Amino acid sequence: MATDYDSPRKTDDDAGEESLQEFQARRADASSDSIDVDETELAELVELPGADLSDEELSVRVIPPQADEFTCSRCFLVHHHSQRACERDDQPICLECAA
Repeated sequence: MATDYDSPRKTDDDAGEESLQEFQARRADASSDSIDVDETELAELVELPGADLSDEELSVRVIPPQADEFTCSRCFLVHHHSQRACERDDQPICLECAA
């Protein structure tokens, strides 16, 4: 990128004023982006813990561990055999839990 060395340079006072003006403009833009949220609509969308979910039905396909996978005895996650760090009490432990 070319630089024009003949153009007038800005002084520190000019730069301070510009940055203050830019800051105020950005602040005004940010405050105009606020959205009014109706609290009653928001409350209807939020589910409280212990809500009655008896009429809900879950459909999850469960796949058993494959031959090249193991279940960590600490975090109980299924990992690929390359993530196996060691065994303690004949129970496999993954690299993350062993660290």
